[in-house]
Amino acid sequence: MKISAFGFAAALLAVGVGAASSGYWLAQKQPEHGEVPSTAQTGERKVLYWYDPMQPEQRFDKPGKSPYMDMELAPKYAGAGQESSALSVSAQAVQNLGMRTSTVVRGELPSGIEAVGSLAYNQREVANLQARAGGFVERVYGRAPGDVLPAGTPLVDLLIPEWSAAQLEFIAVLRTGDARLITAAQERLRLLGMTRTLIEHVRRSGKPRAVQTLTTPIGGELQALEVRAGMTVEAGQDLARINGLSTIWLDAAIPEALAGAVQVGASIDANLTAFPGQPLQGRIIALLPSADPQTRTVTVRSELPNATGKLRPGMFAAVSLNSTTEQPALLVPSEAVIRTGKRALVMLADGDGRYRPQEIILGREADGRLEVLSGLKEGQAVVTSGQFLIDSEASLQGIMADNAEQDLAKGLHESHGVIRALDGKQVTLEHGPFESLSMPGMTMPFPLARPEVGAGLKPGDPVRIGARQTDTGLLIELLSKEGGQP
Repeated sequence: MKISAFGFAAALLAVGVGAASSGYWLAQKQPEHGEVPSTAQTGERKVLYWYDPMQPEQRFDKPGKSPYMDMELAPKYAGAGQESSALSVSAQAVQNLGMRTSTVVRGELPSGIEAVGSLAYNQREVANLQARAGGFVERVYGRAPGDVLPAGTPLVDLLIPEWSAAQLEFIAVLRTGDARLITAAQERLRLLGMTRTLIEHVRRSGKPRAVQTLTTPIGGELQALEVRAGMTVEAGQDLARINGLSTIWLDAAIPEALAGAVQVGASIDANLTAFPGQPLQGRIIALLPSADPQTRTVTVRSELPNATGKLRPGMFAAVSLNSTTEQPALLVPSEAVIRTGKRALVMLADGDGRYRPQEIILGREADGRLEVLSGLKEGQAVVTSGQFLIDSEASLQGIMADNAEQDLAKGLHESHGVIRALDGKQVTLEHGPFESLSMPGMTMPFPLARPEVGAGLKPGDPVRIGARQTDTGLLIELLSKEGGQP
């Protein structure tokens, strides 16, 4: 959600007018920048620190000019209760802003993963035709690339002079009746590239057959035909290429954070725009090993039967994959989350008109809801409308969000290291010692507690590691990038 400068100013004006009788807008009025707070203004309250409203996370122990902007530092006062960590908003301001809240609930996200995919040739169903010996092209049958042919369709006739001489010798040996010589002559024909079927034909007919007819070994699309009548060909030269169409691959891109929820062998449903209302069923045959560095997605490859031949490579399809993750989780509406690029925040409603920012760690997203891994508890209320204005005012007053990563790290054994390999289920770490476990540094694989633990990370990233001891060994609960690398 984006708020223009005009929209934000209008909201401030509306709220300011509505709250004029109470003497404050969203929170109690602070001294103007540049003013030195007097005893009357502060009520003899103690100044905890000074801060730049544009950089509230940076604190200073004395007043003065901000090192970041041409403005005076603002004081932060000690207060009672939650005054230093929460923002007070009047009921009239809540009404003017149209603020709404939603309760944090525990539930299950929809198990299906929706994606868009495209059909492709099954690269395991490919046949290449080559010349078994040097010769000449006597005839090319009327075929062209793009033709869909059944198995056994003739493509080209090759005249191979070397075969003719060898077959005549074989026929002469047959007349001698010497079994050893006959066996040796048969082996010579086989080494020259003749098939057993052709050798048996010469044996039965007693006539040489120097013309070889090449046929399609499988049914499918003729993708290449590199011969013309009268050409000279050499042994091993590629003549034709056929790709089978009995099965088709369907490649779908999914976010890398969901890779751990996909299992090879699981069923998928596909709906093609070319055949509306005719869903197709297939199975996942592979989760490709590399991720797209631009889109941060991984490719799930499925196989669809194509007995009728109506599926054509290049077609688009809407794909539904069955997720293996169905554990209950804390859920909040997607609209309640403020994403800053480095972290995610929500505005907690503490009651009595008090609101405070809370950093959270996110998991999966589906059906307009987000999974919260850390930072919230079931039953808490979060703001779903107007939270951006409250967050802006909280920043101006230096109210900092609680750090969810620190909460998650509590009770974990910590170390530092570098990721050497990573997928949705485990990570290989070159780590330093775990001091709390008296465990020396080494390089080894560890299981991930959740696929989301490795989201946004890649091999080579330096990370802070948080692990939990289980009966089966260490379980990685936290991986946080270090070193400021992009």
